[in-house]
Amino acid sequence: MLKLIERLGPVEEPAASDTLTLPFELRIRGRLKAQSDSGRELGLFLDRGPVLRDGEGLKAESGEVVRIRAAIEPVVTARVSAGLPLARLAYHLGNRHVQLALGEDEKGDWVRFPPDHVLEELAELLGAKLEHHNATFDPEPGAYNQVGGGGHSHGHGHSHDHDHSHAHEHHHAH
Repeated sequence: MLKLIERLGPVEEPAASDTLTLPFELRIRGRLKAQSDSGRELGLFLDRGPVLRDGEGLKAESGEVVRIRAAIEPVVTARVSAGLPLARLAYHLGNRHVQLALGEDEKGDWVRFPPDHVLEELAELLGAKLEHHNATFDPEPGAYNQVGGGGHSHGHGHSHDHDHSHAHEHHHAH
């Protein structure tokens, strides 16, 4: 079994010796036994972190590189007018803490998500036209996982201790 142990970020196809096509639900896992597209046994031994992106390279212990491909799977593509209606749709769907893909094509801008009757109903209430079809689902990375984020988080704390004692002098003339 080829052990994949390191995330490389995007790699060009010629740099990879093999490919691994996975649906979204498996690209969120750091530990996984799988079979490459050429039939080789693979084991993913990765840090927990961001979703494996379409085109991302994984390095094996041997130095070999395997490129991730997003599988074609059932999705719902929601379309609504650009501008405020699209922003409102993305906001309300995102407020449900689900993964969303955003994009555009010859028909205009869209928001894509896995089939879910509750999300579909919400999207329709917000005026979206829905298309059920098969496509890749490669959701937006979180703001903290953007380029330069390296897929790791930065912990931070906040202190909310405040000294609220105030001296007040009042002079009243009678």
